[in-house]
Amino acid sequence: VVTAEDVPVLLSMGKVNLYVWELEEGMVHEDDAARRMAALVAGPGTRTSGAPSEGKINVLADRDGVLLVDSARLAAVNSVDEVMVATRRGGFPVREGDLLAGTRVIPLVIAEEQLARAESAAGSEPLVRVAPYLLRTAAVIATGSEVASGLIEDRFTPVMVEKLAGYGIECVARSTPGDERDAVVAAINEALAVGVDLVLCTGGMSVDPDDNTPGAIRAAGARVVTYGAPVLPGAMLLVGYLEGSDGRSVPVLGVPGCAMYSKATVLDLVLPRIAAGVPLERADLVRMGEGGLCLGCPECTFPHCPFGR
Repeated sequence: VVTAEDVPVLLSMGKVNLYVWELEEGMVHEDDAARRMAALVAGPGTRTSGAPSEGKINVLADRDGVLLVDSARLAAVNSVDEVMVATRRGGFPVREGDLLAGTRVIPLVIAEEQLARAESAAGSEPLVRVAPYLLRTAAVIATGSEVASGLIEDRFTPVMVEKLAGYGIECVARSTPGDERDAVVAAINEALAVGVDLVLCTGGMSVDPDDNTPGAIRAAGARVVTYGAPVLPGAMLLVGYLEGSDGRSVPVLGVPGCAMYSKATVLDLVLPRIAAGVPLERADLVRMGEGGLCLGCPECTFPHCPFGR
């Protein structure tokens, strides 16, 4: 009910006219439509922010993990007039309570037919989900004759141990087999025998004749998804999968040297998905080319920067 006391307030807002409307058949109020839109977005590991406000509902993380967004279906929904969904960039870690997405209906009311188009474009699965971290153990194999002989300290393994710990992964096996292919293969097989969930082979990833890590990973029986990624730093990354002693598919990463001294590299773009047990294919790496250039800022603010986005 509008009273005389409301008039000055309305005028201060620039409202000189009042409109009264009744919901017609076949039309959906923005708040009811927002609830239906949120149902299209919020998948496993997420929750909605509660009641809609002015036709808008947010979607929040309900657990720690990696955010996964179906980009193609998101674009299809946003191609429908009078509705919108905005999300964070998928593939990055999120924590419980983080804002993931927001959806709203543009007008005050929307035709049922138009809303149905958005629902059809979204398909039967939610657009957004948070995959929990599943991997628990890893082996780090630090290659290089200079490390194996003790000429230099192994500085790579501590960096990897710290990075893995951020995803709840414990390094339970470490080795420094040198550069010889057979020795690296043996180290990989020993790691698999322990039953680790992930194998990291550091160093020896360049094209130098003495760098045998890619060949050793292949010789160990890995299905190599890609050797090389359109990301700087980290172009020499290798991603593959080995068969574990129990028949499981165990991811193996050939980690280039840049991961030892650069805060943000290709490893930071693939490890969240690997840790969540999300299979990586070559196409996933190919898409990283756009946004895959680290600007080398004097003060690194990753992941709050353009790298990987």
